Order: sequence, then structure tokens, then C-alpha cells
Amino acid sequence: MKNKTVKALATLLAVTTVSMMGTAGVMASDNTAEDTATEAAADTEEAEATEEAEATEEAADDTAEASDDDQAAADNVAALIDKIYVQERTDTTDEDCKAAKEAWDALTDAQKELVEGEEASPEYFGRDTGDASKDDPRNQDEIGENEILVVSFGTSFNDSRAEDIKGIEDALAKAYPDWAVRRAFTAQIIINHVQARDDEAIDNMDQALQRAVDNGVKNLVVQPTHLMHGAEYDELTAALEGYKDKFESIKIAEPLLGEVGADATVINADKAAVAEAITAEAVKDAGFDSLDAVKEDGTAFVFMGHGTSHTAKVSYSQMQTQMEQLGYDNVFIGTVEGEPEDTSCEAVIEKLKEAGYKKVILRPLMVVAGDHANNDMAGDDDDSWKSQFEASGAFDSIDTQIAGLGEIQAIQQLYVAHTQAAIDAE
Repeated sequence: MKNKTVKALATLLAVTTVSMMGTAGVMASDNTAEDTATEAAADTEEAEATEEAEATEEAADDTAEASDDDQAAADNVAALIDKIYVQERTDTTDEDCKAAKEAWDALTDAQKELVEGEEASPEYFGRDTGDASKDDPRNQDEIGENEILVVSFGTSFNDSRAEDIKGIEDALAKAYPDWAVRRAFTAQIIINHVQARDDEAIDNMDQALQRAVDNGVKNLVVQPTHLMHGAEYDELTAALEGYKDKFESIKIAEPLLGEVGADATVINADKAAVAEAITAEAVKDAGFDSLDAVKEDGTAFVFMGHGTSHTAKVSYSQMQTQMEQLGYDNVFIGTVEGEPEDTSCEAVIEKLKEAGYKKVILRPLMVVAGDHANNDMAGDDDDSWKSQFEASGAFDSIDTQIAGLGEIQAIQQLYVAHTQAAIDAE
């Protein structure tokens, strides 16, 4: 019995030993598989990281390459814009304008934002200034024997060109149905801009005068829309010298403010008419019944002109004198260029502060409401008049009225009267 018990214990021990060895073998096998899987996962992660790094590097290279290409395309457009941003017309101007617009149209929106040159910027083609189709370049032939050539500096702002310059031309055409009204701009830079962007061809002085000659015009009346007898008026008269023997008669009408007096105290009927017309329009647009009501509200009007170093700059001082003589104590004259000096923005701000006005309305003293009105007067840059008035901290409110003189009916009729005087002159 004893021997059987011993044998049974030995057998049980052997089985248990074998079982334990098997379990250990399985555990060892499991650990080996786990280690192998961990190593494989690590290798996979390392491979994925390497691939990701390589992909990122390739993407960076592609981005750099794309960025270089984008800038190159934008720089090409900037160079084409700068090429036509000139005051002289050349034999290649027409094709240069076309090339600039086609290159701009081919850019992506992102590329357009990169356009930057000496004069070029995304705004050259990208800024919305209104519907050019509302304008009439008045460059048609079949003129006839009598022509009124309306000469303006010009503007690339479509709405202003249609409302202000075309407004004056339309008034003249209505007043003189027996005369053909045609247009010329003196700023080739603007002519090129409008042609490139809007495909609207406007004659410069030489083109308009040659058109008149080619059409057999006999009697030519030139009506400048300029404010005064300044540098642009001098250039106009010089250009006409070369054509004086091409017509039976050439007559030049007065600019808007008429003759220039000797000093700031000399005024005339034209300046009085302009002062009354522009002030009445400003009062109406501001929502007041009268200038007295504006004054009682503590509000002053500031009319901002261009300014000039020409001797005709005294015209601005004369306009201030005219306002004072009309009793318009809360109306002030200023200029972008600060010539005369007492018309600078800083000087005008001091005048208003001394007078005690706390509200200001800025409005252009310009035939068109173009770049100067929209940017130099009403723009958001630190050097705009609106920004400078705000920065002074002296006023409770600064508002702007963006409207050119040319859209005012009374101003249009003043040009009509000047043209009539020229027609009647011996």
C-alpha cells in the first residue's frame, strides 16, 4: 500500500512539473511576441515620422516655389502698370494699356494682393469707382464747323467723371445745340488708367485738337473746367499756340473762378457765385435749412481745394475773403498742398478751434470728387484731413461730403455763361 502511494505522488509530481514547464514555455512565447510587436510598432512610427517630415519639406519647397511664382506674376503686372503711369503718350501706349489689363486679369486673387510698384498697387485695377459705361468720352468724329472743346485735368473715378465732368459737358451741349461738344483731358496718367481699366479712350489735348482739324472745324471755343488761371491753364494756352493757324477762330473761355486779382482782397462776381452755390449745396446735403442753422448747431464747413505754388494760389485766399464778405463766418477754405500757407490742414484746424466750432463737415473745393476727395480728404490714413481733424481731439464730430463741384447745377450754368462770353467775344 505504501509503495502505491509513493508511486502516485511521484507521478503527480512529474505531471505537475511538466505542466509548469509548459506554462513557462507559453509565457516565454507570449513575451517574445509582445516584444516583437512593440519593436514593429516603433519601426512603423519612425517610418511614418520620416515620411511626414519628408512630405512637409517637399510641401515647404512647393510653397516657396509657388510663392516665388506668385510674386513674379505680380511684379510683372506692377511693371506694366508703372510703364503706363506716365504723363506722355507714346507709340506703344495703346498696346501697353491692353497688356497691363490682360496680365492683371490672369492673376489669382491672392496674386493681385501682391502687386506693388513705384506707382502700382492692387487698387489700380481693383478699386471700384463706379460704372464707366455711364460716361461719354465725347471723342466722336463728324463734328461740324463749330466745336466747344471742354478741357479737364480728368479723373479715374468713374462716378465722378460721369457726374461732374460729363455733367458740365451735358449742360453745355444742351445750351448750345448748334455746337458740337467734345472732350480733352490734360492728365495722360488718368487717360491711360481709364483706358487700361475700363477700355474707355479719352483724347488728350493734341489728339482732340488734331481731331478738330481733321474734321474741318472752323470755330473752336475751348472751355477749361479748371478752377483758376493756374499752371494747367497756362499749359492749355501753350498747347493751343501750335494750332492757332488751323482754325478761323480760337477762343478760350474763363475758368470757374474767373480772373485772378492782385491780392487776397480782390474778389469778383464769379467767386461770389461759386461761394454761394457750393455753400448752399453743402447746407442742403447736411440736412439743414440754412447756413445760420448750421452755425447755431456749432458746425463749420471746410472746403478743401488742391493748392498750388503758382501765383494764382491767391485765388484760395480770395475765396476765403469772399466767404467772409457774404457773412459766411463758419465757412473755411483749405488746400491739400497747404499753398497758401494759411490754407494748410494745421492752419485750418487752428482757425476752427479759435472760432469755437466743435463740429466739422469737410467737402472738396474741386470740380471732381476723385482721388483727393476720397483719399486726401476723407481717407482713413493718418495724413488725411479727416484723420488729422480727429487726431486733434478738438472736435466732437467730423463728417465728409464727397461731391465734386461739377455736379452742382449752378456751377454748370456758370460754365455755360463763360462759354457764351467767349462765343460773343470779338
